[in-house]
Amino acid sequence: MSAATPTLVIGNKNLSSWSLRPWLLMRHFQLDFNEVLLSLDTPEFQSQVQRYSPSRRVPALLDGDIAIWDSLAICEYVNEQYLQGAGYPKARAERALARAVIAEMHSGFASLRQQMPMNLQRAPAPLESISPETTADIHRICTLWRELLGRYGGPYLFGEFSIADSFFAPVATRFRQYAVALGSAEAGYVETIYRNASFQQWRDAALLEAK
Repeated sequence: MSAATPTLVIGNKNLSSWSLRPWLLMRHFQLDFNEVLLSLDTPEFQSQVQRYSPSRRVPALLDGDIAIWDSLAICEYVNEQYLQGAGYPKARAERALARAVIAEMHSGFASLRQQMPMNLQRAPAPLESISPETTADIHRICTLWRELLGRYGGPYLFGEFSIADSFFAPVATRFRQYAVALGSAEAGYVETIYRNASFQQWRDAALLEAK
């Protein structure tokens, strides 16, 4: 373990779904870390972020002389360096499935991201219209959630909280804020995320941010 306290650089809590992922993982497992919040879409952002992230994007994790600037890479590093593997299921087959699920979320669902950006301050209401591509994204995510919750019994996707839940937490906010119609299993999972104490800390802070 690094002797120094790691620093997690994030964007606005109201909007930055990518930042929520590693923050939620680290906070849920009660890791000690410093937090640097940079305001997105401001003139100061680019001049500030280059101090922390070679890609000039957030999130970024600084741990000693190590800099990591991708949400999945950060979670993998934290799992290996600080969690003794607790961020993934114990069984090999389940770990492999969790990695596949996380990778699908990390690289996919572009239409959902574009049409329903994370916005925790948004008054919950459905969109007037949803594209076929976004509808397909929602259907795939709901199918995936139902399968995992049914297989592992909940309340989280693999039973216990894992990196997979960190990655799908922003989707839970989208489903809530855009009033997406859900089945009982998916709705229950959204409630599980919203009851998570660490997520509640993030949401409370997001609601206090300037609009």
